[in-house]
Amino acid sequence: MKFNKDEVCILIPTLNEDLTIGTIIREFKALGYNHILVIDGKSTDNTVKVAREAGANVRTQSGKGKGNAIIEAFEIIEQPYILMLDGDGTYTPRDAEKMLTPLFLGFDQVIGDRLINSEEGAFSRLNLFGNHMLNLLFKIAHSRDLHDILSGYRAFTRLAIHQMNLKEKGFEIETEISVESVRNGQRTMVVPIKYSRRPGTSTKLSPFHDGIKIVSTIYRLARVNNPMFYFGMMGLFTSVLGILTGIYVLLEWMHGIDHIPLTILTVLLIVVGIEIFMFGMISDMLLIFHREIIREIQLLQPQKPPK
Repeated sequence: MKFNKDEVCILIPTLNEDLTIGTIIREFKALGYNHILVIDGKSTDNTVKVAREAGANVRTQSGKGKGNAIIEAFEIIEQPYILMLDGDGTYTPRDAEKMLTPLFLGFDQVIGDRLINSEEGAFSRLNLFGNHMLNLLFKIAHSRDLHDILSGYRAFTRLAIHQMNLKEKGFEIETEISVESVRNGQRTMVVPIKYSRRPGTSTKLSPFHDGIKIVSTIYRLARVNNPMFYFGMMGLFTSVLGILTGIYVLLEWMHGIDHIPLTILTVLLIVVGIEIFMFGMISDMLLIFHREIIREIQLLQPQKPPK
């Protein structure tokens, strides 16, 4: 499908990527994409100079972190379609048409799936396992399988971006974008893309530190998207803790030792856990009712006549 490439903004967040950014920009230029925005996170190498010489519009972000960079860039982009990718050379501009075509067919967002067509050595076994586990947790927590929620290769309509309420400052931004797409009921397509090894640049992602932050983000954002999961897990943990203390109290009682304060704590933990779980059920029912009301309102809105 042919589309107007002048309606597309190529968004590339960067930080110390002078080895790869020039090649990426020149490849996009050769493919006919003229609107290329590099949002730089105060690089200490020649990233800004190389990007400008290659023909990109370069802005330096005011805040810190990848999330802040992307949020700032979204506010200044004027083109109706946005293609976002990292500047480290792991994604190829040759997948651009594959990523953008669904937008012109009516989809709101496209996610490039790295996990099924990655170059050998692009992922360590630990990183690949972690990605699959995070995708599984997202599927359970948000009732949607997006295959690769941490992918940095994404395409959006500007309207889809404006529907999102993005706040995450760091590497959790891809997770938040995935959650927001589900929360807003956006039509999202997942397409397989090529994912290459880093050509000489080191990763800025800490597998354990950032992995814990991503898990926390998935769970925390479930509060408004899937309250049954959010409060259910909290209630289950509290009740199980009460049951474990109850088993200890019972075993001690069988040996003639009473633990009155611990017995009271056991009852409180179990009761509070059940109440939290019930609160999750009520919140879930209210969310379903809210979504039904929104859907009915949308159906009552007059349809615009086709041009």
